Amino acid sequence: MRAIDAGAAAAGVPTARLMANAGAAVAEAVMARFPAAPVAVLCGPGNNGGDGWEAACLLRAAGWPVRVFSAVPRETLAGDAAAAALGWDGEVSTLSQTPDDAALYIDALFGAGLTRALDGDAARLAKNLPRERVIAVDVPSGVDGDSGRVIGDAAFQAKLTVTFVRKKPAHVLQPGRWRCGEIIVADIGVPESVVQARQTRLWENDPSHWVVPWPSAESHKHQRGSVIVASGPRARTGAARLAARAALRAGAGLSTVLSPSDALAENAAQLTAVMLKEAACDADYADAARTAQCVVIGPAFGLEDAHRTRLIVAIDAPSRAPLVLDADALTLLAPLTRKLDARDVLTPHVGEFKRLFPGLLETTPSRIEAAREAARRAGCVVLLKGPDTVVAAPDGRAVVNTRGTPFLATAGSGDVLAGVIAGLIGQGMVSFEAAAAGAWIHGRAGELFGPGLISEDLTEILPRVLSELAEQTGAGALSR
Repeated sequence: MRAIDAGAAAAGVPTARLMANAGAAVAEAVMARFPAAPVAVLCGPGNNGGDGWEAACLLRAAGWPVRVFSAVPRETLAGDAAAAALGWDGEVSTLSQTPDDAALYIDALFGAGLTRALDGDAARLAKNLPRERVIAVDVPSGVDGDSGRVIGDAAFQAKLTVTFVRKKPAHVLQPGRWRCGEIIVADIGVPESVVQARQTRLWENDPSHWVVPWPSAESHKHQRGSVIVASGPRARTGAARLAARAALRAGAGLSTVLSPSDALAENAAQLTAVMLKEAACDADYADAARTAQCVVIGPAFGLEDAHRTRLIVAIDAPSRAPLVLDADALTLLAPLTRKLDARDVLTPHVGEFKRLFPGLLETTPSRIEAAREAARRAGCVVLLKGPDTVVAAPDGRAVVNTRGTPFLATAGSGDVLAGVIAGLIGQGMVSFEAAAAGAWIHGRAGELFGPGLISEDLTEILPRVLSELAEQTGAGALSR
């Protein structure tokens, strides 16, 4: 954003105008959402504070009762912030004088560029002001703009956050996302050409970044892709069936459970639309990898040396299909020391990620950078699960998924996700886009179901999510 501000100035847009527009965006958002009431504007020493001064002037001009509380003496301000403060002709109080009875507080203290912990009055206010009365400018002060983490032990919580031009990582990564409340991205007059010149390779996940494959009127099952899911041994078969059913629900024309001999009867008793095939020897795993359009290995697969052998046989099969590697497969590969196929997808949760890539999460600035580096090392797509799931490609592209619900934290949910991704890859989607789409669809399914969700529910609600997508993309006529 600093580069974009500089680029806008070079393109002839004065930075003072950008600040004025930012302050106007904050004031407009406040007036659109709240009735006129006493407002305390908390202004910091830099440009974030300048936005606050501008907002204070506009709110007062609109008849709102406004007081300004500055973290530093006004005469010490510099640059655009100093010019913005000159427009305020009302009383200026110190931050220590901030009352506890204002109807609203505008946090314009530090914004996304803060690199140190809040202290003094700023920390006290961050700990004590109720989020229902706080509007944050850019990001809640105390939240690291790059990682979403709280710096130190104090950060504001906001009901509404107004940011500018584009979201920052803190708006999509937890716990920053939760602390932001509702997020508004305001256009403040930066030319789109300046933004595009940054060649950003990070996006918030949504259907504008991928297209779910829809069948044509002439499609038949063999054209819609074949997915094979490797089952675990007897008494460990449910996870594979969840993934196989999810692949079918996601649109794959054929979905098959590849079952060890000792689990054939157990799987057969539970399968109808999903097909069943026996794996009598290691070569059957290589054969599956060559004949399907996508193979899932890992859900309750097993952790013995024999399972590692079967996994490696599939990975090393010549001319093989993309693999979605989850759960036990990730543990068998940990720590990862080999490159995989660029079409493969790894789907670790945090614990699995730490085993696959020791120390990486702890030594990178954010989950985004950790996932990107993991994808580079693995040579394939990495989907780092969590409330802020990150999908990264080896070339540095990444999306952060903000769809979902805590109710997805239930046994088998990740198996369904692996199956959805495989079902999309099986229909021809590029693996990075399939992983992003799978994360979004999975999260949306969880949102629609809500409390009481168990993993079996996810496969049954997938048609509703896909129908929504079909209507949004103009493919809805297919279902009528």
